[in-house]
Amino acid sequence: MSEVKIAPIPDLGQRTDEITIYAGPCSVESAEQFEEVAECVADLGLHWIRGGAFKPRTNPHSFQGLGEEALKIMKAAGDKYNLKTLTEVMDSAHCQLVSDYVDGLQVGARNFQNFSLLKKIGQVTADTHQMVLYNRGFAGNIAEWLAATDYITDCGNDNVVLCERGIRTFETATRFTLDIAAIPVIHKQSLCPVCIDVSHTAGQRDLVP
Repeated sequence: MSEVKIAPIPDLGQRTDEITIYAGPCSVESAEQFEEVAECVADLGLHWIRGGAFKPRTNPHSFQGLGEEALKIMKAAGDKYNLKTLTEVMDSAHCQLVSDYVDGLQVGARNFQNFSLLKKIGQVTADTHQMVLYNRGFAGNIAEWLAATDYITDCGNDNVVLCERGIRTFETATRFTLDIAAIPVIHKQSLCPVCIDVSHTAGQRDLVP
């Protein structure tokens, strides 16, 4: 393993000109796989690593994730390489469990308007103020998105980062269509930082860079 040299983790609670990259595998498949990625992420000087522990697959027969075992793997790698960890929580019953292991909780596009989940996340993170990365639904408009953030913030956690991950349109060349104009609109209407998910938007890894 190469020596890891990492700059101090920036204060992501403030609006700055810093660009933060959340990198990592779609799902945590093994300790070996995730540690290899964690070493790479740390060597690049990045601060966050993400991975899926509970995977909301379209096909119920597809790999659904390792669950708590994946959370343990993420925590171990994060501690070893001084990385903050981020994973999606998709069930209200898992909120406290996920919060106990990782630094940031993600709300996926499929749970964009799962209001009971949003409230539970807000309640669980009210004291810790862990970052909540809140994805826009692929058929949700900006007004609905911004209004729904209150389900989290009204329960005590205002550390919400909005994630524009593309919307569904008639275009089939990419998996989704990135609504880049949503970013300045959000900056006019909200104090929440904004993240762009280029991976889900492109759907093809050669387009991501």
